[in-house]
Amino acid sequence: EQQVVESGGGLVRPGGSLRLSCTTSGFTLAVYDMSWYRQAPGKERELVARISTNEDSIHYGDFVAGRFTISRDDAKDTLYLQMNSLKIEDTAKYYCNAQHKFWPGAYNHWGQGTQVTVSA
Repeated sequence: EQQVVESGGGLVRPGGSLRLSCTTSGFTLAVYDMSWYRQAPGKERELVARISTNEDSIHYGDFVAGRFTISRDDAKDTLYLQMNSLKIEDTAKYYCNAQHKFWPGAYNHWGQGTQVTVSA
């Protein structure tokens, strides 16, 4: 069974940092493009960051503005998102997505999300 589990969310003050992790199982991470999305209440889900297989392509949402870093460790079947200089508007539920490099429609896995709350 394919599983995607996010962790590392929590409550942090503006300007603080968090490191999210996404642990996968049941599939070979190395052939999946990996992404972080987020969704705030009343808003649509938006792409935070995406990293391709072999890390040859990395893309961030415009709002990231150099504050976040996405990385992956295929040996550990884990994706990371280091978030620095957090803002109140970063408050959202953060989701991990795994999309097969060659069959994205057939093999597309989502986690349940981890809540990030930025508040003074």
